[in-house]
Amino acid sequence: MDRQISKKEQSSKKIAGFIPYLIALALLCIGYIFAKNYFSKKADPSDLHIVSVERGTVLSTLSASGTVVSSSERVINAPITTEIEEVLMTSGKEVNKGDLILKLNKEYTAIEYEQLQDELSLRSNNIDKLKLQYDKDLRDLDFQDQIKALQLNQLLAELNDQKRLLAIGGATKEEVETAELQLSIAKIEKKILENELQFKRQVNSTDKNQLQLEFNIQKKKLNQLGGKLNQTQVRSPSQGVITWINEDIGKTVNEGEALVKIANLNKFEIEARTSDRNSKKLEVGLPVEVRINKEKLKGSISRILPEIINNTVKFYVTLDEQNHKSLRPNLRTEINIITDKKENVLRAKRGGALKGTQTQYIYQVENNTAKKVKIQKGLISSDYFEITAGLNEGDKIIISETEDFEHMESFLITTNN
Repeated sequence: MDRQISKKEQSSKKIAGFIPYLIALALLCIGYIFAKNYFSKKADPSDLHIVSVERGTVLSTLSASGTVVSSSERVINAPITTEIEEVLMTSGKEVNKGDLILKLNKEYTAIEYEQLQDELSLRSNNIDKLKLQYDKDLRDLDFQDQIKALQLNQLLAELNDQKRLLAIGGATKEEVETAELQLSIAKIEKKILENELQFKRQVNSTDKNQLQLEFNIQKKKLNQLGGKLNQTQVRSPSQGVITWINEDIGKTVNEGEALVKIANLNKFEIEARTSDRNSKKLEVGLPVEVRINKEKLKGSISRILPEIINNTVKFYVTLDEQNHKSLRPNLRTEINIITDKKENVLRAKRGGALKGTQTQYIYQVENNTAKKVKIQKGLISSDYFEITAGLNEGDKIIISETEDFEHMESFLITTNN
């Protein structure tokens, strides 16, 4: 037999049946409130970077870093093998021409100079002595030649006497022939003396020139050593700044070893490096923009080194203004290598919203609303990017990061007041 259900039980069942509908309604309300807040998100204009699309020049650039260096640097080398005695200047110090930078030990060189000076004096005395001897030998040969000429005259007179005696019967034919033979021998002897005298004159002249040449060479060596002795007082050859100096007092330096490097403060260039991935795009003559603090200096690539070190390529930039006031030795710079250039194109400043793809979405601002639009880009530089489609001159766009709004086709730009 069926039991009759009480009114209380019937009411409880009705309430239990409504509970799922109530839960669903609550979830719908919560979802509506969330969606309303999510899809009607507002942005504060102070958090956005809004710029205008304009016409201008856009450069396609490669990035590099560089260091300001002197375009002309003087290196002072050790004039002799010696020791560093005293260092009077430090790296970074500005110097004028003639300023004393450091001192080298000159004791050994001074002794060598004195020895060479004594040797030169001795050689000079020997030269004078040999010249006197050569002159004496020439005079002796000349006197012998004069004596032989007198003997020839005497033999000729005797021959003539023998011929006269032969004619009157006072001499024999054999005596005449003997006189003729002695005269012929004397003539030959005189020719020998004359030839010897001529030879001695030529040889003596050559010997004298050789001795003088050896003396001059020795004198040049002495002068060179004297110059090196003076160079032990190392002085600046020109005005500039010391970029490097050997400060190791007491260290032995070999002749020709670098002691000081002095940079010319009137002309500078940029020693730059970029990734080896850019090496195929680098060319001598490409225009370059160098950033030093807030200054932008123009220049061009003057030379590219062939080797790749630590995945970087090294090159040098010649500046249009090599003596610009902002240039300082060892100052670090940012460099943009201009590989392409377009003028009078639509452009906008770069910002965090810029993506790497050629086509992307960006927010265009109209009144207080930012709407998502699709654009196409062309050249991209460090400052601007080219807009080839999607926007017009004068349009305003957001170039700052908009990650919080990427799910939205549009959003409001307003204050919370």
